[in-house]
Amino acid sequence: MLFKGPCRNSAIFIRIDGTLVAPSDIWAIGNNPNWIEFQYVNGVTISGGVLDGKGAPLWSCKLAGRKCPTGATVQQTLGFSFCNNVLVSGVTSLNSQMFHVVINFCQNVKLQGVRISAPGNSPNTDGIHIQMSTGVTVVNTKVATGDDCVSIGPGAANLRIENFACGPGHGISIGSLGKNVNEPGVQNVTVKSTTFTGTTNGLRIKSWGKPSNGFARNILFQHATMNNVQNPIFIDQRYCPDRNCPDTASGVRVSDVTYQDIHGTSATEVAVNFDCSKRNPCKGIRLDNVRLTYNKKPAVASCANADGTTIGLVQPGSCL
Repeated sequence: MLFKGPCRNSAIFIRIDGTLVAPSDIWAIGNNPNWIEFQYVNGVTISGGVLDGKGAPLWSCKLAGRKCPTGATVQQTLGFSFCNNVLVSGVTSLNSQMFHVVINFCQNVKLQGVRISAPGNSPNTDGIHIQMSTGVTVVNTKVATGDDCVSIGPGAANLRIENFACGPGHGISIGSLGKNVNEPGVQNVTVKSTTFTGTTNGLRIKSWGKPSNGFARNILFQHATMNNVQNPIFIDQRYCPDRNCPDTASGVRVSDVTYQDIHGTSATEVAVNFDCSKRNPCKGIRLDNVRLTYNKKPAVASCANADGTTIGLVQPGSCL
């Protein structure tokens, strides 16, 4: 379903009563890039209801290595492109074929009271993906899924995430960045008052080991609770989820990243891992009152090509 503007009315209200259910036949919507999309629509408010993407048949197709619909690489339940002044409130998204919510080339978008759910083993079911957009706010939201709870892609700026729960999933990720040489960076991101439970990552910045003009800067991670998280704090500048990984240093510049009041438990011994680029070492990393333990014992920090400072009590001991 495509809602395409521009529209004459500057205030559009859509209320969903009950549940919208996607077709169970994966080919019915799988050859399209999305199920529900808004393009060039300004001033829209969407409230209430459930969107059930019926993603399980497509997940099984992909995991079995069979021929699947072409849309399986880009499918999303709810998408916004070139939209301004958007509010999504009280919407629940279940079992998306791929990404649940995508925000692309938008300004001033707010998601509040959103619930997203898919099994922890469902492939590529990112909760909220934001790229090429400014002024996006996500508050009072819970995501349980099989990929990133939030993924923040190139061109995202002036973002705020607050009162957010993630798990299962891959955490909140800035990136992946640097897949292309010329791509815009990510800047001015605040992630505040978050809880991660049983996730593979907590607060992550990831970039490909390839030449790039990209960057991630002015990032604040504040007031986060980790519950048995595999990589609570992670900068991964050798990100490569596939085979045949590039063997070059990442060109993405990571700078001015603050971790303040991060506490809880790590599922692995290395709770803080800054694996930065040899070409462009991380600069301005700040650890401020970080308290992470592993199996009721001290955890470990690992640093490569990272420079920064510590403030207050920092456990594990800083390697910066």
